[in-house]
Amino acid sequence: MNEYNFKTEFQLIVTAILLLTLNWYSQASVSVNEKKLFKAGAATANITPPLGMAIVGGWGNPEAIHIHDELHARCLVLDDGSTKLVFVVVDNVHLRSDLLDEARKRIMDDTDIPVTNILISSTHTHSAVSGSGKGSDSFDEYQKFLLSRFVDVVKIAINNMEPAKIGWGSVDVPEHLFVRRWKMKPGTPMPNPYGGEDKVVMNPGRSPNLLEQAGVPDPEVSFLSIQSKEGRPIALLANYSLHYVGWIPTGHVSADYFAVFADRIQGLIGADRQDPPFVGIMSNGTSGDVSNIDFSSPRWDKEPYEQMYYVANDVANKVFGVYGEIQYQDWLELGAATEILSLSVRKVPKRLIRRSEEVLARPDTVEPIHRHEVTYARRILSLNQMPDKIDITLQAFRIGSFGIAAIPFEVFAETGLEIKERSPFERSFTIELANGAFGYLPTPEQHKLGGYETWYGTNKVEEDASVKIVDRLMKLFNSLK
Repeated sequence: MNEYNFKTEFQLIVTAILLLTLNWYSQASVSVNEKKLFKAGAATANITPPLGMAIVGGWGNPEAIHIHDELHARCLVLDDGSTKLVFVVVDNVHLRSDLLDEARKRIMDDTDIPVTNILISSTHTHSAVSGSGKGSDSFDEYQKFLLSRFVDVVKIAINNMEPAKIGWGSVDVPEHLFVRRWKMKPGTPMPNPYGGEDKVVMNPGRSPNLLEQAGVPDPEVSFLSIQSKEGRPIALLANYSLHYVGWIPTGHVSADYFAVFADRIQGLIGADRQDPPFVGIMSNGTSGDVSNIDFSSPRWDKEPYEQMYYVANDVANKVFGVYGEIQYQDWLELGAATEILSLSVRKVPKRLIRRSEEVLARPDTVEPIHRHEVTYARRILSLNQMPDKIDITLQAFRIGSFGIAAIPFEVFAETGLEIKERSPFERSFTIELANGAFGYLPTPEQHKLGGYETWYGTNKVEEDASVKIVDRLMKLFNSLK
């Protein structure tokens, strides 16, 4: 009898231990699942400047006399339960790194999101006022306004966060992309503004001397789609390697095709009049040598804004054509990595410094050899005063099996294609003019051809900078992978 009781007691104790263990594992499992809740939020903030400021992006700086469409900072925040990623895409031609460094610091101070996880980029519209100020150490009134709006839009997006799911897709839209650097027939004059001859011409016009484009564009429109758990659209972040479209009247402020795309995709997916509002975002891909003009075809005669709407609507329609094929995930892991890369500033030959000084000293009655000779004489002397090194911020985001690179230059399409080819992720794209703007980034091969994007002052860093940048980005990608 005692032996029976002992065995029964022992069995009861073992059973109790097993039940307690199962209960602990069950609670632990619930805890893990709770941590694996994916959330997202999006928002916009109006950054339209007052009339009267100078519009930048061309060779002149006309006064802003009309607002055609409002400018915005558009934000998307993703959260996997332990890591948050922040995208802020700004309707401006480019923004200085010190301004964006300050913005990222303020966002971190207000949200506790590390600066490494905050990406702020420009769309590259050429019909906005300058967000770079006058190059002084202090920020002007519009820059101070931008700083406050950047912090606001992130905080509003965080306020809008909710359980979400995410997926992605892509579609090729090559018909709007043309490399604007052209090789010309032998004997064609191709002068540069400091007395030499180039091997290519940027925007050569519709000339009988056209030979071939000096590169290839990246036709892919990549996009992330974020929905609520119930399937309500929250945001769509797209990336297309096309410069601004333009064909905008002088003095008009506009966000160009980037904003038209955002509005059009919202209507196509039926995301109008919802709360919180849907946010469409078009980021600028690697478009440093790509425009919307095909110089090999006859010039078209279009009304202002007509081409902008045509391009944006076509891209949105093609994205919508594959939108229904997206496979969504309820949770995936997020990651961020960054590196400060030190690059050598490009050294100007002494002969060009002397020549630039002579150009600026001569009377205005002397006819220049190139229409931008005086401009580039000033730029050469300014470049010569720069420090020997500059530090740039490179950034990489991981969204599950998707990788996003961020580069603070106007990047050539071939560099973007190389990043996609070498990326360890299933899919990837690059956002240019991110966390700063340091001019154009030609490849070493493009430097040999010359042309506007390689001129001293337009390009400011060592000729193999693109190689170093891609190599470092691959290390960042692999650290996240």
